[in-house]
Amino acid sequence: MTNTIYKHLRFASMLRLYNGGMRKAIWSVILCATIFLGPGPLGSETMSTPRYQEGQLLRPEGYREWMFVGANYGMGYTEPDGTKAAKPATFHNIYIQREAFRQYKETGKFPDKTMLVMEVVRPGTNASINRQGMFQDNAIGIEVALKDEARFPEKWAYFNFIGAGGKILSEAKPFPKDACWKCHNEHAAVDNVFLQFYPVLREARAKK
Repeated sequence: MTNTIYKHLRFASMLRLYNGGMRKAIWSVILCATIFLGPGPLGSETMSTPRYQEGQLLRPEGYREWMFVGANYGMGYTEPDGTKAAKPATFHNIYIQREAFRQYKETGKFPDKTMLVMEVVRPGTNASINRQGMFQDNAIGIEVALKDEARFPEKWAYFNFIGAGGKILSEAKPFPKDACWKCHNEHAAVDNVFLQFYPVLREARAKK
């Protein structure tokens, strides 16, 4: 009887040691896989690239999860001439793909397929507890600056996804060269991008 109990206890002890060793071995395999293969989908980053349909750029998706690099309010590039009613001022939020920002930060150059999305937002005031100043209220739509060296001879092209009456467009044709590209080419600080207005981009490049 005593020998039987002893054998059972010894077997249970060996089983615990075996199971413990197996667990350690499994965790060792997982750790090695993490080191050599790198992080899984949650840690990986694939740069969003432009999508086209019948020659038109499709509206970028998920841009609010990109890198936010700056904002402005009511900016315009021409003096009011007094002959037309001034357009209502809006907020502009600027986003860039995270991978494009990382490459720009490392090299000082915007990589091919860079997209800068400008989200246009209607301002609000005197709502809820606000009694002064302006806040961002309703999103109107987006405009996009795109660098695609194979598709555009000038490398950059510009698109408006805000249609008549504020309709959100799913696709857009590039503006004519003289409409946007010329102004950016003449006045942008770096590579057709108005770096002078966005300290996040300006400071990232200043470290080079």
